[in-house]
Amino acid sequence: ALSFVLGVASLSAASYTGDRPNMILIIGDDQAWDDSSVYGHPHLKLPSQERLAREGMRFDRGFVTSSSCSPSRSSIITGRYPHHTGAEQLHWPIPEGTLTFVELLQKSGYWTAAAGKWHLGEAVKKHFDVVKEADVSGFQLPTGAAEAQGKFIQQMQGDARSGCDQWVPTLKARPKDKPFFLWLGALDPHRPYDENIREHPFKPEDIVIPPYVIDHPSVRKDLALYYDEIARLDDYIGRVMDELDRQGIADNTLILYLSDNGRPFVRDKTTLYDSGIRTPWLMKWPRGIKPGTSTMSVVSAVDIAPTFLELAGFRPSPLWEGKSFARLFKNPKVKIRQYAYAEKHWHDYEDQARAVRSEQFKYIRNFYPDLPLTPSARCIAR
Repeated sequence: ALSFVLGVASLSAASYTGDRPNMILIIGDDQAWDDSSVYGHPHLKLPSQERLAREGMRFDRGFVTSSSCSPSRSSIITGRYPHHTGAEQLHWPIPEGTLTFVELLQKSGYWTAAAGKWHLGEAVKKHFDVVKEADVSGFQLPTGAAEAQGKFIQQMQGDARSGCDQWVPTLKARPKDKPFFLWLGALDPHRPYDENIREHPFKPEDIVIPPYVIDHPSVRKDLALYYDEIARLDDYIGRVMDELDRQGIADNTLILYLSDNGRPFVRDKTTLYDSGIRTPWLMKWPRGIKPGTSTMSVVSAVDIAPTFLELAGFRPSPLWEGKSFARLFKNPKVKIRQYAYAEKHWHDYEDQARAVRSEQFKYIRNFYPDLPLTPSARCIAR
């Protein structure tokens, strides 16, 4: 299959002319689509996400294929639905021999690197020239007063806990004679949460309580810590954009930001409601996307692989279950697909369900009618 696709694409490392875009995929961990000022949140101001929307395109109907971390990410990198990846359950690794769009980019001359949260298993690491997983070990203490050391430890642990501390160093280390693809994974805003990770943390009055959640001081405190981590993630997105500007390559570098699933609260993550599978989608590419645009077209995470491959010069292939949405860049009103599909399997609790989402409606099928669709995972301990 790999040789077939490469042959159809007619690309090789030697064919690179500098016209193919650099591509950066940034994946947040559990940010709900409406927990952002870009999508109307009155208090959760996110300057970097706002910049992505202002300088690029906002997708208003972007869906992932699973409301569980690793199945969702496996679907993104393979361009296939979770039950076809062999990694449909939480923590299941992608099997050896699985084709990914990153492998094709690598073999066609792209330098490929991953930094931050991984959660994909060992088999596909070879599709990246560099993999820097999030790691809190190995920090060297500065010499000097205990107070200075304490501040350093707190800052470094915070940077590492975000999963984003190697994003910019990886971008700086890229070879300058190749196009590049970066897979940047955050640990934010995944639980567990720490207090005081920001100089100005969110306050209980800043919280917008979802209509299906009890408005209680403990809930507001929990959501405030979740907001803090979203803001920390947003800061790292901004650092990546600033580094692209510093290197003078922002014009032909595409950035796509999305989250792997919704917020880790009741009725959200691990459910097939929109609060579980609808996430922020923001894309910036000055050379190819008109700034300040938005689209209501339905797009799915399985569409990312064929989109990136098309931009790299690959022709469409039946190997991908998604559809390229590159046409939206010129015409945001184009309909890419009629339906987005999603599924859920085991994630802390036994489960089996499917969902179909159109522009207006959703159908959810629970194959275990003797079990409830809730409770949601990752919201039981608090």
